Amino acid sequence: MRIRAWWGTTAVVLGGLLAAGCGGGSDDSAGDAPAGNSVSDGYPVTVTDCSGAETTFDEAPKQIVTSNASSLELLLRLGAGDQVIGTGFPPGKGTLPAELDAQAQKIEVMSEYVIPKEKLLGSGADVFVDTFGAMDMGGMADVPTDEEFKAAGIKRVYLKSTACAATDKTPVTDLSAVQDDITSLGAVTGTADKAKELVDGMKQKVDAVQQAVGSTPEDERPTYFFFDFDASTKQPVVVCNRQVANAVITLAGARNAFADCDGDFQQVGWEDVIAKNPDWIQLGVRNRGSEAANDKAFDEAQKWLETNPATKGLKAVEDGNFLRIGSEQTTIAGVTNADTVQQIARKLYPGKVG
Repeated sequence: MRIRAWWGTTAVVLGGLLAAGCGGGSDDSAGDAPAGNSVSDGYPVTVTDCSGAETTFDEAPKQIVTSNASSLELLLRLGAGDQVIGTGFPPGKGTLPAELDAQAQKIEVMSEYVIPKEKLLGSGADVFVDTFGAMDMGGMADVPTDEEFKAAGIKRVYLKSTACAATDKTPVTDLSAVQDDITSLGAVTGTADKAKELVDGMKQKVDAVQQAVGSTPEDERPTYFFFDFDASTKQPVVVCNRQVANAVITLAGARNAFADCDGDFQQVGWEDVIAKNPDWIQLGVRNRGSEAANDKAFDEAQKWLETNPATKGLKAVEDGNFLRIGSEQTTIAGVTNADTVQQIARKLYPGKVG
């Protein structure tokens, strides 16, 4: 499934910031980010990959290549778009917010999928922001080795919050790793002030939801199924407890129906979904580039559930308990994860969440 390959391995984010004044690993890390946006501030900066290997920056990178749309979007939100010279897996026109879309469309598309190895190594980039991370697309691509990156003068930076998720030892139940990643990217690119602003905004939204519904006992929380309509209908792909969506669902006051599954994504059978019989179903469709096209996709996903013999008897389907929230802001680590927490909580707890 080509589409699933993009999602099952994309949302990875860079964290583990080690530089003095740029603490990582805690939910309050953004508050310790170095002040100022000048390229001379806050350096040297050292970040780590999933294994703990360190990469140090003495100045902001000048030519960045991103592996896909998620890392590109983060850099655009940080105001570092001028440093990006190319990307793989580009965002479709209209799939990013209007203020970012025009910038994204000006960036060279080096590949519609994984950037070919030789093209990446010969790009002239000084940094490659790798959203696929340690999984390296499950062997689907010819990925440069560490030695080849070094020989080409390219520092490889990982988005760790989901790249390392499959090997995490504990379930992901908050957005601290995502926030650490944004802080780290801000430090690397010299946009620490903007990173702090983005992280603070996320925290405010999530904290408000937690104050309203965070104390809801586990057995009173509704069960929640993320229906990845674009990945597969024949054999559903579910989000497990290491995927950022598990944190989004948990923070919104729900119970991920497949939170007992260790890892990020997993294929199951419809009999497994029937056994869970969720209270709510999110119609997880990917951004088609316009509101009309998105609405059509949501309609198709809902109709499929309502007419398929295996799913039409589910409690959520019979009760009409559907949420029309896109896949990207749920399963890709980023600023909009906090918005999704709000959206879900407002739907599940009407009147309690502002």
